[in-house]
Amino acid sequence: MLIRHRPTLVRAGQILLIVMIGLAFFFLVTQLTGGVRSVHALPEYSNRTGEPCGTCHVNPGGGGPRTLSGLLWAAKGRPDEVPSLPGVLAAPVEITDGLELYDIACAGCHGLRGEGLFAINIAGSGISKAAIRSFVLHGIPEFGMPAFEDKFTETQLNNLVDFSGQLSSGEISIPASFDLDPAQFACEPVNDQRTCGEK
Repeated sequence: MLIRHRPTLVRAGQILLIVMIGLAFFFLVTQLTGGVRSVHALPEYSNRTGEPCGTCHVNPGGGGPRTLSGLLWAAKGRPDEVPSLPGVLAAPVEITDGLELYDIACAGCHGLRGEGLFAINIAGSGISKAAIRSFVLHGIPEFGMPAFEDKFTETQLNNLVDFSGQLSSGEISIPASFDLDPAQFACEPVNDQRTCGEK
């Protein structure tokens, strides 16, 4: 008796056989080469350089876009020491407002309102201004906080520490949103042939 097979079942069986051969080949190769090798992950680089991930990456947990130091480090072939950038400030010298400086240098880790994202909660934490100054200047490598020594002018550093200290003590808080006045539309015709809002 002749058994007829459906072409779709034959094709599915062929695909399954190919997948199984591929998997067997993969396992055989990994066993012969010593198994799957681990890649150089960011924590390994952090351990090797002695710097927290936030020194080289915008995301303090590592990965993603690199900071200027991180770009220079990668361009130099990932040496054991992260190159320093003397004279490069965290913010332009014209920016002296504590909130703006906090937003530029601290909010990425500590949150826009000090609520803590990748780093500790600052808002209402009671951390003294002296401790904040020390943490900003020297960092806390054990917790992934990079040092910002020479990254602010003295005025910027004082204003940042004052703002962060007030946030820490609960003297100030940053609202989740701000009420804005409605936008005012003002229209002035560009030429005599057109009126406002006309295309």
